[in-house]
Amino acid sequence: MFSGKSEELIRRIDRAEIAGQETLLLKPHLDDRYSKNAVVTHYGREFEARLLKTGEESISTLKELTEEQKLVRADIVAFDEGNFFTEQLPPLVMELIGRGKRVIVAGLDLTFAGAPFHPMPELMAESDRLDKLHAVCTECGGEATRTQRLIDGEPAPADDKVIKVGGKGDYEARCRDCWELG
Repeated sequence: MFSGKSEELIRRIDRAEIAGQETLLLKPHLDDRYSKNAVVTHYGREFEARLLKTGEESISTLKELTEEQKLVRADIVAFDEGNFFTEQLPPLVMELIGRGKRVIVAGLDLTFAGAPFHPMPELMAESDRLDKLHAVCTECGGEATRTQRLIDGEPAPADDKVIKVGGKGDYEARCRDCWELG
């Protein structure tokens, strides 16, 4: 968290639209931190998005969410918080690529407990390009590669539920050395 993933996703979509390309941005329905109908960065930048219910990642659902022609015209289909989606996201991404779409997925690759955050590893393995962004460790200022979930200021227990939508106060960026498993 706090590495600029959503900011970079919005930047890429913004550039594509400046170039005259059609874009479609989707986010998981359970990500309601700042807005229901937009991807919003921790710094307040936002971009309109369609809500996609997790577990319903399919072409037919995308057609229902948008006018079918919007999906047909889209040069780029982007997903924020890919880690909140299910194992159905990778096949959808591959189908979109097969239809000639450029697909961008932003998300965490590790859970707060340090385990692979599915479906991101599968998407990373299939990707043609991978940009891994890092935050700054809140403890030492080094390169943060981990997410520290906090409960009342203390590391969350490893057996806590994996998906918990939150922001500052709930999570901190940490390097490998400063990260703790509760």
